[in-house]
Amino acid sequence: MKIVIIGCGPTGLGSAWRLEELGHDDWSVVEAHDYPGGLATSFTDDQGFTWDIGGHVQFSHYEYFDRLMDVLLSPEGWLHHQRESWVWMRERFIPYPLQNNVRRLPPGELEQCLKGLLQIYKNPPPRPANFREWILAAFGAGIAEAFMLPYNFKVWAFPPEKMNAAWVGERVAPTDINRVLHNLVHQEDDLSWGPNNLFHFPLRGGTGAIWKECARRLPAGKFRWETRIQKIDLEKRLLHTKQGEAIAYDKLISTIPLKELIRAAGLAQFHDMAEKGLLYSSSNIIGIGLEGKVPDSLKTKCWMYFPEDNSPFYRVTVFSNYSPNNVPDISMNWSLMAEVSESPGKPVNQETLVEDVIQGLRNVRMLDGGSRIVSTWKYRAAYGYPTPGLHRDEALSAILPHFERHDVYSRGRFGAWKYEVSNQDHSFMQGLEAAERLLRGKPEITVNDPNHANSKKHPFPFERWK
Repeated sequence: MKIVIIGCGPTGLGSAWRLEELGHDDWSVVEAHDYPGGLATSFTDDQGFTWDIGGHVQFSHYEYFDRLMDVLLSPEGWLHHQRESWVWMRERFIPYPLQNNVRRLPPGELEQCLKGLLQIYKNPPPRPANFREWILAAFGAGIAEAFMLPYNFKVWAFPPEKMNAAWVGERVAPTDINRVLHNLVHQEDDLSWGPNNLFHFPLRGGTGAIWKECARRLPAGKFRWETRIQKIDLEKRLLHTKQGEAIAYDKLISTIPLKELIRAAGLAQFHDMAEKGLLYSSSNIIGIGLEGKVPDSLKTKCWMYFPEDNSPFYRVTVFSNYSPNNVPDISMNWSLMAEVSESPGKPVNQETLVEDVIQGLRNVRMLDGGSRIVSTWKYRAAYGYPTPGLHRDEALSAILPHFERHDVYSRGRFGAWKYEVSNQDHSFMQGLEAAERLLRGKPEITVNDPNHANSKKHPFPFERWK
């Protein structure tokens, strides 16, 4: 069985790793770039600052993935962090999740938030039809209007009413009225919520170091770098490359965006369905390298959320806090990494974006007049977030089975188009489980049952380890 994998990000590498581990020799990876990692790649700029494509952190739902991380970088190759995430609004930092820390809001807004919470507890709303209705039902009008609605538009670049709520799961902190009242009465902060309240990060090389090492340990001759797929012939099982090559396959694992797979396969019958159901936003990552020491106010903070319109970014990471090796000299430098979403309904001026971000950082007091910027870095991921739109599941239920009937398995962050299982661990396991299905007939859990995938830490499932 000749298995070809398109894409060398975590999903493609998950498939390749498991195929090699099981002793299946007839596989290859086709990658458009000259490096592995996909959206989990890292870059080092001319001044020596390291950047990721967004604020990636390592935490996992799978023992297999955990063990692999230690195999690839060794246990000594990781730094371990207690997460500190904050919201900047109303000229102050408020611990995240906001709903557990509303005591920090101005009195009038605090009152409105509490009234909204009491209202939904007294009169539970009907089943929500979209994400906006879910927000109002889960948080009440006060918290929704103060934070959840403006923030979610900034991060998704789509109005919440255009999104479904089936994806939420553990991705959004629930509201516990007892916790809210306890923190209010006792004047306590609450920073502990979330599956990633403890996370780790590579000591050197950024997130991309993981996937470089993963690719390095696989047979070099099985990778075709700088090879872009132009057309896929589903009937003849041929990949046609931009360079004019034809690559035959028996089974194809594709990790490119599903919309691009539809285009390459010439499936015009799915065009309208994909346009309506497969929404996405682009991600603009702006790195700001600085001279000096990280300010005391940011020394322990990991990342911060920004719901207000005085800044273009929705999240900023103190990236030098993740690893001292993310900057040229930690005794002399520190760094910030900002993320700005983009969509047809939320355009971005690329010519002024860096200056807009710097001004936004000043507006939210993360930079002052004395901050000396020594490096700026910019990256645009055309496909950044797979948006869980209202018609997404309807589209996927038609498109994915059609490809599978032709022995094409579309997996990964944009291959399966399921944000709820699109972290690095999910993506790697989607690739691994696809390989298990093809070789051994095993069921795929992650892509087919996201709620189960996110419900617990899954035990080490396999009898062999390379």
